[in-house]
Amino acid sequence: MMELPAPADLKKKCQKLGLTQNELAEMAGVSQPMIAKIESGDVDPRLSTLRSIVDALNRAQSRIRKASDIMTSPVISVSPHDLLEMALTIMESSGFSQLPVIEDDVLVGSISERAILRIMASRGLENISHLQVVKVMEEAFPTVSPGTEVTIISSLLEFSQAVIVTEVGKVVGVITKFNVLHMMRNA
Repeated sequence: MMELPAPADLKKKCQKLGLTQNELAEMAGVSQPMIAKIESGDVDPRLSTLRSIVDALNRAQSRIRKASDIMTSPVISVSPHDLLEMALTIMESSGFSQLPVIEDDVLVGSISERAILRIMASRGLENISHLQVVKVMEEAFPTVSPGTEVTIISSLLEFSQAVIVTEVGKVVGVITKFNVLHMMRNA
């Protein structure tokens, strides 16, 4: 159960949860001016009002989406020792433009269409399908725990094609921009 924040912290807590005074007031069954007065310290509310606010904040807290809520599992991946031909086949059949490279359940890198096109451009018409993924792979995607909030994951996806979810050092899921957009659309 969430403790009631001090009046000065109530506004910060609402901002963190993405709640306006009106939304909190509606959820708690009190008026918006009452929330404003509590935030400013002008009113010392009754216990029943405090309980309603705490309950509303608890409900809002439980609405926050986490990595485990939106991740895709099991993770489709390749090994660093797989041939590029296998990576291309998996990417084509799954419709992914990138894949994590995993060895012994540990993320070691990534492979993307961009990396493959880059090596194709540098080698001309030479067949590259016989190369191992390790020769072409890029740095690993960022990792998060299953409890990481989606707002943090969204920030990571501004700079990365995917985010990997790990638990006790093992890869358990993957999140792409599609997962976040799908969650928003279905919220």
